[in-house]
Amino acid sequence: MRKLWVIVLLIVAGACKSGSSLTTSPGDFENYSEDLSGTLPQYPDYKSEMAQLPALPAPESPQAFDEQLKELARQKYERNTSEPYFNGYRILIYSGLDRDLAFKTQEELTEAMPDINPEIQYEQPRYLVKVGRYGHKIEALKLLYDIKSVFPTARIVRDRIQRKDFTLPSQTNNAEGEN
Repeated sequence: MRKLWVIVLLIVAGACKSGSSLTTSPGDFENYSEDLSGTLPQYPDYKSEMAQLPALPAPESPQAFDEQLKELARQKYERNTSEPYFNGYRILIYSGLDRDLAFKTQEELTEAMPDINPEIQYEQPRYLVKVGRYGHKIEALKLLYDIKSVFPTARIVRDRIQRKDFTLPSQTNNAEGEN
């Protein structure tokens, strides 16, 4: 135990501040200088680089751009209308295994909001009651807020929606219900 006290005393004595103090004055740093030019990045002269570039050709007329934009818009329209389905949004009112409850939900929604036409879809093993056909989610929000007063669990879901004007002879009338 006595050795422990001696060791602690030596540690405390060694950790104490020494008698001499280091003082610095502003005069100690008068001749200090540091050259940082070797570590700084070098950038080319912007004005001389721009002077060496060739002059740009005169822009085309606005009519030429309009024709290009019309052609691109036509190509996009044709590509979009050539596909029978598009990715959009619907409001999901009911999702469950009970067929009778799905039909009951459809009837309740029709009674509460007669201007809305709910559709029942069967995706094994569940029945879905959906409303609307929207290209963007924000379009569905207004109707969602109205429906939530009657069906608080209603929500917006992504869905594959068949285009109204697109029909193939091999398709049935209710192709969306078979999704």
